[in-house]
Amino acid sequence: MTLDASQSPTALEAYRRLKGDIVRGHYAPAEKLAMSQLRSRYGIGVGPLREALTRLIGEQLVTGISQRGYRVAPMSIAELDAIYDARAELEGLLIRLAIERGDDEWEAAILARAHTLSKIDRVQDADEMLERWDTRHQALHDAMVAGCGCPPLLQARAALFDQAQRYRHLWLRQTVFSEQALADKQREHQALLETILSRDVPAASRLMREHLMTPVPIIRGRLEERGWI
Repeated sequence: MTLDASQSPTALEAYRRLKGDIVRGHYAPAEKLAMSQLRSRYGIGVGPLREALTRLIGEQLVTGISQRGYRVAPMSIAELDAIYDARAELEGLLIRLAIERGDDEWEAAILARAHTLSKIDRVQDADEMLERWDTRHQALHDAMVAGCGCPPLLQARAALFDQAQRYRHLWLRQTVFSEQALADKQREHQALLETILSRDVPAASRLMREHLMTPVPIIRGRLEERGWI
């Protein structure tokens, strides 16, 4: 999501750091966000923190409690299913449009991103490995739909992705550090590439929906393990 240029640099820093901690699960769903604790953790004043919290309320990551402060937004199976179903349906539509409208440069960009993802090397730091793999993974998916030629749909896609981030992070940690899970993802990506490059719209749309829905059972399990639902 594009950051508001009217916010101060300190407020933007507070927004980025607090959002990152919420997405990564440092704060549990429905946990109270005490201003004193936030000031201590981030070394940022009340004003910028309030700006950041207001922005995160708009992104449905934080809820405001009348006269009682702020809490992390709750998570639920219903929300998980709704977000992922919407993402899968929209991604299938975008793939159809991209296949119908994409040119040779679009195909070349997909192949380049797929190659980059396949060549990733493991690193010792877990967070760095997760970020590196997910950045390349997102770049591949962005390339696949880039040929759709419809900015409003791409904006809707970005908004849904933002809503899914907390849930996705649970799946990422379960996937990136598993050789078997990564091998499964590579096979799914290869099947998608073949159907996209052969311009097989029905198969590509179906595979994309299935691909985007595979994390849902894993995320459900992680939510239950953590007692977050």
